[in-house]
Amino acid sequence: MNAHEIDYDIFGEEMQYVSIELDPMEAVVAEAGSFMMMEPDIKMETIFGDGSHKDQQGDILGKIFSAGKRILTGESLFMTAYYNVGQGKRKVSFASPYPGKILPIDLSEKGGKFICQKDAFLCAAKGVSVGIEFSKRLGRGLFGGEGFIMQKLEGDGMAFVHAGGTMARRELQAGETLRVDTGCLVGFSHTVDYDVEFIGGIRNSLFGGEGLFFATLRGPGIVYVQSLPFSRLAQRVWAAAPRGGGKQKGEGSLLGGIGDIIMGDNR
Repeated sequence: MNAHEIDYDIFGEEMQYVSIELDPMEAVVAEAGSFMMMEPDIKMETIFGDGSHKDQQGDILGKIFSAGKRILTGESLFMTAYYNVGQGKRKVSFASPYPGKILPIDLSEKGGKFICQKDAFLCAAKGVSVGIEFSKRLGRGLFGGEGFIMQKLEGDGMAFVHAGGTMARRELQAGETLRVDTGCLVGFSHTVDYDVEFIGGIRNSLFGGEGLFFATLRGPGIVYVQSLPFSRLAQRVWAAAPRGGGKQKGEGSLLGGIGDIIMGDNR
């Protein structure tokens, strides 16, 4: 194997975390902000690029190109590697960014490649390449949101991605299609064909409240869908947040909204 071979356990229900067991000199790479805890003899090192073998062994231009691809997905130029420099097994843990499920991906069982939403990646065995997947169709880039530039995980090791809320797994047969909200799409096998389609209809477009486009996925392959994308969670929190500070008038009251209209809203 090119990637380090790691063992892991996933704990929790709604706010999960993954505990990764490292043998001596094994390592795992992760995005900034996902670290939770680690045992002694784990050494942290900031690395340039994605930490894959081909990235670290290439020339400086190759490393810059690899890191530059991460900028296009909205990620940092750097990742953090966690090495076990001790003599025995040690554990390091990474937490979900918001309520949902952690999905383990064995790339050796996925044909060496898996496509996922750009903010879904959590961590992976060192040696897994984290790059970008360019679309061959212009429509994805103009309308797909997360669709045009998605992350691709390549290699033969373990990788972990996060799905918000409840996660659905659908196995599509050859020619079978599935339509998904672009924000709800977590990831899919590299054998799945993916495109963005217009919903159609004036009333649907103006008053449907679900956006103008959805993702169409065509098998064969496996598709993972999340019920709570972070963008949807953030919109609900923002809509419910009181304006101008302080407790919202009528909060917790059945007639709170009506009271604001009658009494006036001085916020």
